[in-house]
Amino acid sequence: MFALRDHEDVTNHAQIEPAETPVPVLIGPTASGKSSLAVRLARRLIDDSRPAEIVNADSMLVYRGMDIGTAKPTLAERGGVRHHLIDIFDLDRTASVADFQQLARAAITDCRDRGVVPVVVGGSALYVRAIVDRFEFPGTDPQLRAALEADLERIGADRLHRRLADRDPGAAASILPGNGRRIVRALEVIELTGRPYSASLPEPQYAIDGVIEIGLDLPRPVLDERIEARVDQMWADGFVDEVRRLEQRGLRNGLTASRALGYRQILQYLAGELDEQQARQRTITQTRKFARRQDGWFRRDPRITWLDGMADDLVDRALPLVAS
Repeated sequence: MFALRDHEDVTNHAQIEPAETPVPVLIGPTASGKSSLAVRLARRLIDDSRPAEIVNADSMLVYRGMDIGTAKPTLAERGGVRHHLIDIFDLDRTASVADFQQLARAAITDCRDRGVVPVVVGGSALYVRAIVDRFEFPGTDPQLRAALEADLERIGADRLHRRLADRDPGAAASILPGNGRRIVRALEVIELTGRPYSASLPEPQYAIDGVIEIGLDLPRPVLDERIEARVDQMWADGFVDEVRRLEQRGLRNGLTASRALGYRQILQYLAGELDEQQARQRTITQTRKFARRQDGWFRRDPRITWLDGMADDLVDRALPLVAS
């Protein structure tokens, strides 16, 4: 979830030079277990004398201090495996998809130049595709943007999201109702191009050689249970206190960080807009909805090999795909 500004005039057709080192990309919805699998897969590669490191493609792990609510792997959970693009930004930083694309591709190139397998891990189809595919973003119009941002301020994100749903139901389904910045961007692209925002995404074509996309498949009831258990554990681990501390460091001023799932709901609780139980339940509900959208977007990509996310021998199933 690196909730990035995907609204800048960016065209990036850069092709990473061919290399023999594979690029496994582990994807799946929130709470599917992809971060744990990444570490176990990297450890197995290392044990087989194939150096491996992990490249984060999760939007919120980049923010320092946002630990509990993002399920950021602890040092112990990282298993001694080097992780790239974690804890690199302050809370008030708002980066673009293009920024993230450049950082992630640089990390991948660095790994491959050193003969290291870069294991990419992410839960957003947009960010993963921006990294591994040829990807360009439509331009922008400052006057149109200003008008849409004024509408956002005047009527709020929820009503603007309903406007988007009328214009482009597919785009609305992929964007959280509270993510005003992405709603504005989607409406801007629709106005500029005369086409649905979702139609502006290019056909999948890898910009990096050696990509192996592996998806984790779990039954929806299992995933729903995992999400609820994760949120409950976050609360037990002190999620509310984490948000209180981050609020003192300017979390509310971070256009990206403040809208992260869970953080937004707790900020509403701290502002007296919700009680704590409502904040907790809304975090569960919104996370489940987000996980469904994640899964739906990934299912459209026929290049992904899906594995049973509940299998005990998951690493054994993934390893031959990486080695092939």
